[in-house]
Amino acid sequence: MPKIAVTFRPFPFVVCLAALQAPGSYTKIDAMDPSFPAGTAPASASPAPIGQRLRRIWPYFSQSRSAWAIAIGATVVASATEPLVPALLQPLLDKGFGKGGIDLWLVPVTLLLLFGVRGFAGFVAQIALAKVTNLGLLALRKAMFQKLLTARLDLFSSQSASALANTVVYEVQNGSSMLVNSVMGLTRDTLTLLALSGYLLYLNWKLTLIVALLIPAIAWVMQVLSSRLYRLTKASQTATDSLAYVVEENVLAHRDIRLHAAQAGQARRFAQLSDALRRLSMKSITASAAMTPTTQMLAAVALSAVISVALLQSATDGTSVGSFVAFVTAMLMLVAPIKHLSEVASPITRGLAALERGLDLMEKTPDERGGHFSKPRAEGSIRFIDTRVAYSKDAAPAIDSLNLTISPGETVALVGASGAGKTTLVNLLPRFVEPTSGRIELDGHELREWQTDALRHQFALVSQHVVMLNDSVAANVALGMAMDRDKVLSCLKAANLARFVADLPQGMNTLAGHNATQLSGGQRQRLAIARALYKDAPVLILDEATSALDTESERAVQEALQRLMRNRTTLVIAHRLSTVQHASRIVVMDAGRIVETGTHTELIDRGGPYSRLYKLGLYDADLSQSTPAAELS
Repeated sequence: MPKIAVTFRPFPFVVCLAALQAPGSYTKIDAMDPSFPAGTAPASASPAPIGQRLRRIWPYFSQSRSAWAIAIGATVVASATEPLVPALLQPLLDKGFGKGGIDLWLVPVTLLLLFGVRGFAGFVAQIALAKVTNLGLLALRKAMFQKLLTARLDLFSSQSASALANTVVYEVQNGSSMLVNSVMGLTRDTLTLLALSGYLLYLNWKLTLIVALLIPAIAWVMQVLSSRLYRLTKASQTATDSLAYVVEENVLAHRDIRLHAAQAGQARRFAQLSDALRRLSMKSITASAAMTPTTQMLAAVALSAVISVALLQSATDGTSVGSFVAFVTAMLMLVAPIKHLSEVASPITRGLAALERGLDLMEKTPDERGGHFSKPRAEGSIRFIDTRVAYSKDAAPAIDSLNLTISPGETVALVGASGAGKTTLVNLLPRFVEPTSGRIELDGHELREWQTDALRHQFALVSQHVVMLNDSVAANVALGMAMDRDKVLSCLKAANLARFVADLPQGMNTLAGHNATQLSGGQRQRLAIARALYKDAPVLILDEATSALDTESERAVQEALQRLMRNRTTLVIAHRLSTVQHASRIVVMDAGRIVETGTHTELIDRGGPYSRLYKLGLYDADLSQSTPAAELS
């Protein structure tokens, strides 16, 4: 029987991979313009080959290989049924319709069975694919969040909280779903094309040579558009982070913005960033949308040529109606997978770009490094030896050639004007800040020699900036330690919070709310004091620990602090004489240096910087008969 051929299209799968593997040719994004916010331009490096990029992601999405096998197997079954539809038309038309050459029930039963198998296979593939996606997403998110918990602290100064949250929560979710579905769609459509093309090859193999002429053109188009789309996607991610950061800033600073009537300026700032993101999105959509019509137009040229030649062949060789209809049907069935394959580069590019942000976070962010020394409880001996801290090369050092020795159990008060380096000094101890040069020792061991968790276990911190988790009051007190409810209650009593907690709807099980918004400033600070009491660390850091307390509350809390400070090494940054005057030693700082040390009486008699601060009224001599003194730092 004469054969009718139609275009052979197993190539789009190869074309898509070739295009995605080819490195991009652009060095910058032309979507960027002067109105785009400074500092938000993405890196200009070209994307790596698709195989290399997929290998980075595969370990997270290979959690269930059985689900992958089921998804691929079901996809193969569904794709293999595609050529059976046009194959059934040939005997139906040639032997049916009154010719009596085919049983009446055979075709409808076969069609029902065919579509039943295809539908069930599609259902199984979708369920298996959902399992693959969700397991991969779970593994990736857990790894990313673990990285946030162990990363060096400079990560949090270089990236905003909104950008990190956007990457961990939204980017990887959208990227994983988009990528896995696109890869499976690529597999499904490629198998469908192979099955249909095999059937068409059976009809006439010669016409497939026509399609081969289009491979270079389609590959070039996909390479150029995919590279541009990758660039625009990275730029859009960065612009989205900038927009989210503006929202974060305005949420956190809502009182100051309203107090200073800055709404109009912030609205303009938000509008500018939103418009920059809109322009990038439109250019990304344009690049993505251009793929389909361009490749379809090229495919249409091939189809037209194939149909013309096929009609010439049918006129000379003679062809049955069934063969011709089967040929045309199979040819038309190629249109859908060709269209899908022409569009697959966009979601794969977007999915990879989104997931690679998470991978870059994990692979390029170093973990905190500590030593191997550890002990359950330190004695509390601290030494600063020629310590220097400079936050940047051009700025003056925050700590400059500082030498200080603190004995176990000693209480040292740090005083000085704002910017003197007091907070930087205490932040050096738990390694929240790293020294530029010099040494810092705890119990004779340099801080870098300590295992990080063991080192921080030795410190309790009560700061003027109290941070609470959206968990129960009891959980906030026992943060990071085993829960002992009796001990929690005892610490709450010592911090003058027991009555307040008892009046809460669920007592100490009541949720504190977002950053303890249900508590006043003084209550939050007392809760932080209860947390420090619960931790019972050998070294205590009090950074304006009573700054949010009124005089009456402070008097009660000071008693708890005095008990807490007993037999502990304590560093105090305070603006109230009630804490400073009882210190074993007062260290006066200026411009990152120690300018004088001594007791309160010694420093007053000496007539130096501390005495001048005292005489200027920055310290109140008698707290019990006056309002709280003005802040010194």
